[in-house]
Amino acid sequence: MVDYIVVGLGLAGIAFCEELEAAGKEFVVFEDDSQKSSTVAGGLYNPVILKRFTPVWNADEQLEVALPFYEALEEKLQANFDEKLSVIRRFAAIEEQNMWFEASDKPKLAKYLDTQLIVNDNAAVNAPFSLGKVKETGRVLTKKLLKVYREYLQTKNYFRDERFQYEKLIVEDASVTYQNVQAKKIVFCEGFGLKKNPYFSYLPLNGTKGELLFIKAPNLKIDYVLKSSVFIIPQGNDIYTVGATYNWTDKTNLPTQEAKKELIEKLAKLINCEYEIITQVAGIRPTVIDRRPLVGTHPKDSKLAVLNGLGTRGVMIGPTVAKQLYKHLEHQTELPNEIDIKRFKDVK
Repeated sequence: MVDYIVVGLGLAGIAFCEELEAAGKEFVVFEDDSQKSSTVAGGLYNPVILKRFTPVWNADEQLEVALPFYEALEEKLQANFDEKLSVIRRFAAIEEQNMWFEASDKPKLAKYLDTQLIVNDNAAVNAPFSLGKVKETGRVLTKKLLKVYREYLQTKNYFRDERFQYEKLIVEDASVTYQNVQAKKIVFCEGFGLKKNPYFSYLPLNGTKGELLFIKAPNLKIDYVLKSSVFIIPQGNDIYTVGATYNWTDKTNLPTQEAKKELIEKLAKLINCEYEIITQVAGIRPTVIDRRPLVGTHPKDSKLAVLNGLGTRGVMIGPTVAKQLYKHLEHQTELPNEIDIKRFKDVK
């Protein structure tokens, strides 16, 4: 018997596996690559919502856990996937500059917003009203992290590359059994795949489709994330990611012409140089109606747990909520009300 079965190996799954391994727990992970949100994610960690210059929910606490988490993971896996990358906000008007300065006076934002504005000297960037720098930002190369972490689990024989079939899960009084694996508990971290999960499909996981473009722009020459109505993230070798779109109705992972057109139009207002579109990707973000994660145990069986709903900020939120769920499952520590799935007990 193992301690845990983990279903899904996105950012949530990795963070929870790390909690298990640190505690010496035995586990098996099932993953079939059906969900694409972690692999197509921009991977940014940024403590400020740059549309309105407001703090990200619990940003201080999340960064305090997330930054050491990724640093330790790099050391453990002997791989680099956490890049310290500046996020630079383009101002569309003097009014936005004034809003930036007003926000920088607020206690939760003061340490993150640089009040020394940057005068744009890059002819390829359209920014006549200067730029503002956000501090303590960066990017996790999520696709690389997922690949390296999967390989790590495979070397330890903790990984099963297959689709999890819910109907084959046997739930007994003191354990759960799936195929030839018996475990004390099971944790579902399958992102938007939760909609097909018979144990937790009652939870209001909406799912928001996001699409990105990868472009080659030899004359752009920026080494920071440029944020306006879209973001531009440098990938090296003159390749940049441009995104992202938000679609609340389409639940497929297929790229669309509508999203491509939207991104091209927004990009035209942000840069003045020629570029070539290399590819377009799409994925469904696991978003929740109240923009808070879905964490906790099934109302009728505490052996079944869920870790989901990380939304657009999984890189920042994942390590914290994984730690909170582990303490809840192993030490009966109370979950914060705002993430506990008990808040939706009347939905079922």
